[in-house]
Parts: sequence; structure tokens; C-alpha cells
Amino acid sequence: MIDVLGQAIADFYYQTEPKKLWINNKYWAREEMPVEVYFRDAAKMTKIELMALQLCKGKILDIGAGAGSHVLWLQEKNKDVAALEISPLACEVMKNRGVATVYNQDVFTFNKQRFDTLLLLMNGIGLTANLSGLQSFLQHVKQLLQPGGQILFDSSDVSYLYDGTVGLSGNYFGEIDYQYQYKKLKTDWFTWLYVDQATLQHIAYDAGFKTEFLMEDENAQYLVRLTLL
Repeated sequence: MIDVLGQAIADFYYQTEPKKLWINNKYWAREEMPVEVYFRDAAKMTKIELMALQLCKGKILDIGAGAGSHVLWLQEKNKDVAALEISPLACEVMKNRGVATVYNQDVFTFNKQRFDTLLLLMNGIGLTANLSGLQSFLQHVKQLLQPGGQILFDSSDVSYLYDGTVGLSGNYFGEIDYQYQYKKLKTDWFTWLYVDQATLQHIAYDAGFKTEFLMEDENAQYLVRLTLL
């Protein structure tokens, strides 16, 4: 896939004619994704993000680290943290911002070591694409977790957009098709997952995980911790 998000992050960081980053979807009007979101400091992070960061322990892997803002926060707290990011350009930006350990790799092929905390923020769990992808992800990351390890991530219940549990695509309502557009660049269409709490708890239990819901905001966004049963 063309590294559209990475190009937007790199242009913003290096100030090389940055433009608006758009998120197209197949159902509603396109939306702008402000690139500065990836460069926020703690003062601009949400309560969910800050709680998740404070709960990180031991050896930490930030999956889908973007421009590295969460990793930098953890580094400032002298945490043992590494970034995992599929975008080569975003990885370059993270290194230039001072992120000490960066892995440019897909999480589904990453198995180099074990961690006490796997962190996925800004609905990073969406990279699993669909419910079956979420099941596969939970099986895969078992080999990345130390005994007693935890997975921390946020997601949202987007059922309020629909009538029932079937979305406009005919699939589970939280499986939404998107496309990044930046300047003249477009990604292929891809699916991003938003999972409601009841569905997540069921899938996590079947995969051998205990589910703890830690916080929920007024927009049905929630923070969850998974630990092996």
C-alpha cells in the first residue's frame, strides 16, 4: 500500500509543503484528519490516552506508533519502550524525534521478543480490520506477551450509526471501509475495525483473555485491558 499517512506525517514534521490529509469512506462525506494529532504532547492527549500510558508497565511495545508521541511520553518517564510501525516514513520521523527503538514491520509478522505491555491507542486495534482479524491478532500476540503481560487499547461502539448490528457494507457494523487521500496520493481501500464492548469481551474470552473495561467517555469510546486467563 502507498505510504500516504507516512508522507503526510513526514511533510508536516519537515514542513515540506504539508497539505490536508483526507479520510474517504464509502458511506458518508470525507473527513479531514488533522496531521498535528500525531504530534500532540500530554497536554493535548485525551483522558483515555493518559490513563493507558500511566498503566504501561515493564517492557512496552507501542503498536502502530505513528509519529511516536506516546513512545516519547513513556521515554520521558524512563520506561523501557519500543515503537512498531508499518510506515517507513513515519519510522524515519520517529527516529528523528528521538524515539530510541523503532521496528518498521507489520505486527502480524513481528515476533522478535516478548513484552509486558502491548499498547494500541487512537483505536489502533482497528488495524485488525474485522472480527476474524481481531481473533487472529489475539492469537498472534500471545507469543509477544510475557507471563502476566497486558494489552491496552481503546475502541468505540459505533452502533449508534446504524439500526441493528449490520453496517452499510452488510458486515458487522464496526467494520468500516476507508481510504487515505493526501495531495495526489490515495491508498487502496482498507477496512478498519471498531468493536463494541460485548462483542470484544466474547471474542477475547474465546481467545483466552480476561477483559477489564477501565474507562468510557461520552462518545462511547472506551479503554480496555486484556490479560491471559
